[in-house]
Amino acid sequence: MTACSQPAAKDQARLFKEDLNFLQAKTGVIVLSTRDGQAMVAVNPDIQGRVMTSTTKGPEGLSLGWINQELIDSGQNNIHMNAFGGEDRFWLGPEGGQFSLFFKNGSPFDLDHWFTPPAINEGSFELVSKDRNQVVLKKEMNLTNYANFEFKIRVDRTIRLLDKNQLESLGLPLTDNLDWVAFESDNRITNAGDLPWTKENGLVSIWILGMFNPSPATTVVVPYQPGPESELGPVVHDNYFGKIPPERLKITDKVIYFKGDGQYRSKLGIPPRRALPFFGSYDSIHQVLTIVHYSLPENPADYINSLWEIQENPYDGDVVNAYNDGPTAPGAKSLGSFYELETSSPGAVLNPGESLSHIHTTIHLQGEEKDLEPIAKKILGVSLEEIKRAFKSE
Repeated sequence: MTACSQPAAKDQARLFKEDLNFLQAKTGVIVLSTRDGQAMVAVNPDIQGRVMTSTTKGPEGLSLGWINQELIDSGQNNIHMNAFGGEDRFWLGPEGGQFSLFFKNGSPFDLDHWFTPPAINEGSFELVSKDRNQVVLKKEMNLTNYANFEFKIRVDRTIRLLDKNQLESLGLPLTDNLDWVAFESDNRITNAGDLPWTKENGLVSIWILGMFNPSPATTVVVPYQPGPESELGPVVHDNYFGKIPPERLKITDKVIYFKGDGQYRSKLGIPPRRALPFFGSYDSIHQVLTIVHYSLPENPADYINSLWEIQENPYDGDVVNAYNDGPTAPGAKSLGSFYELETSSPGAVLNPGESLSHIHTTIHLQGEEKDLEPIAKKILGVSLEEIKRAFKSE
């Protein structure tokens, strides 16, 4: 993208009130907000319990989640994937492999045979309770994997608005000059069946995905655990949908940079021995710094592999993923213009009645770069200038 494209990205930005008005007209949206009405979060129990969007500056502020208004407006159900959008949606993995939830037994691993399980692609979550700060949801579902093992799952999902003290406890140095919004999804899956979940039959994991508005100047930043590949393995897996070209992926000695422009379909993953509990993105056009924090076990855990193939190591998967949308083939239509920040829990080895939890926190900060800088340096380990320079020559 060239510099002359950047004003167009500004024009495409939407206000929170515009997206909220749309959701209120079409859906059963619930709004969480701080007492001053500045930090606001839109939650839709009726759209798979998704957090659809948020803002740091009240109704007149920028809408920070990507919403597929065209698809919602159509009322159609896409059995492959309802790309409704949203900053935090609940999915279950693995996507590919011999224990996949997205491919039926014996089918080839291609887009024509890829189907998001209806339980997480359609319908609503049951609303248990709500107040100004949180929404409590639940759902029961049955899913069958590629190996024909049936999972009976109870999902409990709570969306919470976070306050300044909670953010500071995560280590973010906030100042009064910044506008911000932060929320977490606290997700728990319980084995509601009569059989244990074992590696032999395949495991499931909690998979949280956030869709955000791209721009020509949005860069995903993923810090990683340094060290020799002989001990820690590869820094990044970049072969999900073909090798990511070097003009879209840069690896330094401390972070990975990845373009979030919504123009080229690509995905990367960070394995557990390289993963750190924070990553994020920076949109220098709108001066929005997005930080994701998630629950990362202290002890090594088995993460399920989602590559679209029969795998040698089905429990050698990734913790963090980032996805940039784009056409699936030359001239083809893309799912939508967005990029994603994703985290996963370990595989759930559960006896009947046992549970596994995963917390995924999304933080948006807006302000002058001099005020955002200390957070970028402390949390992501690089300056905003370094982020902006990552793809400057491309």
